[in-house]
Amino acid sequence: MARLWFRFAAMNAGKTSSLLQVAHNYEENGEQVLLLTSALDDRAGHGVIASRIGLQREAMTYDTRTDFLALLQDVTVACVLIDEAQFLTVEQVTQLHRWVHIRNVPVMCFGLRSDFQGRAFPGAAALLTLADNLEEIRTACRCGKKATMNIRVDESGNRMREGDQVLIGGNGRYRQVCSRCFYS
Repeated sequence: MARLWFRFAAMNAGKTSSLLQVAHNYEENGEQVLLLTSALDDRAGHGVIASRIGLQREAMTYDTRTDFLALLQDVTVACVLIDEAQFLTVEQVTQLHRWVHIRNVPVMCFGLRSDFQGRAFPGAAALLTLADNLEEIRTACRCGKKATMNIRVDESGNRMREGDQVLIGGNGRYRQVCSRCFYS
């Protein structure tokens, strides 16, 4: 039975490289996968899934208007892999959950659980509710404890506590931290 997966972590935990490894494993076995990433994330170029360790692949993009039931209607693949899944809408997560269970094809979503203010992204909250499998990918805070939160920093490295929920910027703008460091 196919499942909707949500593999989540703080920044810099290897979510994207893990997604690319899953794609490679399927393809090594002669299977086709569909790679999707948010149109918001164009750090490596539009329609590119890129990890910080240098791995990258071209992918289709989605935005808040994407209807996944329509997009996936005639798709024949062994697995759908979605990067930056925190940017999915609640309705899109519902569509993916439905599609998995009607088509019996797994969908694996990789993304953040919360933003730099400790608030859930709507797509992540929906995935935490509907996903059949939840898996945390672990990373460490600078203090050595398990990082579960993210903070945003300005150009000088000072922590920012206000601002838009979404500001694409990667390693230079965000740091992963443990809960203790998040609140101190």
